[in-house]
Amino acid sequence: MGFRDRAAAGRALAGPLRELSERGGLPDPVVLALPRGGIAVAAPVARALGAPLDVLVVRKIGAPHHEEFAVGALADDDPPLFDLATLARLGLTERRLAAAVEREREELRRRERRYRGGRPPPDLTGRSVVIVDDGLATGATARAALRHARRGRPARLVLAVPVGAPDSVALMTAEADTVVCPLRPAGFCAVGQWYDDFAQLSDAEVLDILDAHRAPHTD
Repeated sequence: MGFRDRAAAGRALAGPLRELSERGGLPDPVVLALPRGGIAVAAPVARALGAPLDVLVVRKIGAPHHEEFAVGALADDDPPLFDLATLARLGLTERRLAAAVEREREELRRRERRYRGGRPPPDLTGRSVVIVDDGLATGATARAALRHARRGRPARLVLAVPVGAPDSVALMTAEADTVVCPLRPAGFCAVGQWYDDFAQLSDAEVLDILDAHRAPHTD
């Protein structure tokens, strides 16, 4: 079980999302990828929906000395969104994480500048917004992204991930109008374990995918 790479995972998502669109469930869609990894998954989804593709830059706030374990996340200029139960369990405070928040905020702004090149973010008002990532572990970054997008007043907010921890997927149903996640393995430990190729994408690869999607396609 799993996916060969992120493009294959995106094709696995494209089918159910196309069906939802054909039933009238995704009027005027826009696809927002969580870079870097989410962009390679989102590209096949956007093509299948005939939708514009853009990015929503979100940064995970990691636990001290265990940066891969998310205790919160940042989106745009929003205040940090912490998992308060996790903070309490680890004996952490928001004040202790202030330096980490500032580092992630700076990286978020750097990526925004690099990926957008001065373009404004898309207007989400009244649209069907499909947020795509390459997987769902703790759900911290997805929750921050969904709450940020919700403030844009979309008509419908969808979270689409190829694989996710079952408990985290269940929690996201309170944040999104629809959650599409075809693979919810009981033995979930990390997103990367469900991919044969889970290599990190570079900024240049993110830009290449965005540029390719914006280029006119001819058959």
